Amino acid sequence: MSLFRPSLESSPSAAPAEAGVRRTSEILGEAIMDSVSSVRDSLPKEHRVHFETLRQEIIDFTQAHGISRESLGKPDLLREATGKLSIPDLERLALLLECFEHLIVKKEPWKNTEALEYGEKFYHLREQYDSQVELLEQVGILKEGAILGIDGNTYPIPTLEQIASRIFERRETLQTKRDQGFTKLLLVPFGMSLNALMDVFKKSIVFFKQSHPEYTIFGGEIMFDAWSMYFGGDTPGRSGQDPQIIYFPTFFDPGHSQGFSKTQILKKQTTAESTTGWFIRFFQPANFDSSKDASDIPQGIASIPKKGKGVIAGQGQLRLPIEEAITFRKCLSLLQEAEDDPGSPYVHESGLTPEDWLLAYLTHLMETGKQLDARVNCYLTGMCFRDIFERNTPVAGVGGSYNSAYLGHTLDHYSFENIGCRFAVMVPPFFSYIRK
Repeated sequence: MSLFRPSLESSPSAAPAEAGVRRTSEILGEAIMDSVSSVRDSLPKEHRVHFETLRQEIIDFTQAHGISRESLGKPDLLREATGKLSIPDLERLALLLECFEHLIVKKEPWKNTEALEYGEKFYHLREQYDSQVELLEQVGILKEGAILGIDGNTYPIPTLEQIASRIFERRETLQTKRDQGFTKLLLVPFGMSLNALMDVFKKSIVFFKQSHPEYTIFGGEIMFDAWSMYFGGDTPGRSGQDPQIIYFPTFFDPGHSQGFSKTQILKKQTTAESTTGWFIRFFQPANFDSSKDASDIPQGIASIPKKGKGVIAGQGQLRLPIEEAITFRKCLSLLQEAEDDPGSPYVHESGLTPEDWLLAYLTHLMETGKQLDARVNCYLTGMCFRDIFERNTPVAGVGGSYNSAYLGHTLDHYSFENIGCRFAVMVPPFFSYIRK
């Protein structure tokens, strides 16, 4: 759709293009503004979730860039509204609109064949994507292809094509992380309330135990426990106080964390790059072997190594995994240094949030039959608590007399032999839009 191409005015095909613009504007006006349900229902059932995903992505883009929704159905207004966009944003919007028009007219999604082939070759992307969708549906997180966000909005799951395109666009940057083993895909429903996710998590573990009586990994009836500060921690207090959980802190100091609330992150996600309500994450899998080519489908999540047992991974840029007996503050400093240093072995990585860890645990349990972080627990360096900075270092793992999964806290200034840290890669990198 050449409306957004910088060379339109001087193009000899401007007249035919203008006709195409008006046709597309009519389609957009009907599909986004007027007859959403009728247009959606005219599509094959298997493509309706994709319709909602694309539609929401276009709406999020226009809101983030101050473009009125009404202008989508009026070519003159749309041309004027997009005149101040940067070339990358212009091209991104053009691609979104082209994909949307293709879906409505052709009754099937547009496919970036090159990106899909790349994702399949290096990440087994289709198998991993289907596995994640199946898990999310099975445990009740994903309903009709979407989640209900903490803000009341519905967030469709990113499509396979969206994920493949984002990986392909950043393939040179991500190759280093892929060589280091970050190939295990997780689709994290970050936009859900933590309370709702913890409830699903607990029920899923109970169901797993009942369905697999042969497993003896659980020590009692208590399957999951969480410190009280996690409950409702991502929502504002009754009197309008800021939420207790701060995501992606830079510093672990009262009033100077430079982190964000969940609602703030959801607002920042309404950009061309991100997938609102979701994190696309890559972990190191349990079956990663740095001495071999990654020919197997990634399974499970790699454990945190005991002190002195970490194995260096990578080809050009070598990476030593973070081992046990490290402090929370040291982990944060490694992440902060990596944001400013492209030569850091931890560049493009970020700490885990509770949402990340809960989904990682479920994925690991379903794929391996084992509990995640049962030997060495994991600091959640993708968060901290707002008001309590003593004895509140967030940590997750397996422990206690019931050998149960938990979200907890521990001492701030100490290192413990049974606690380490795990980072993961986010696509796009969180600091590309969250830190803006």
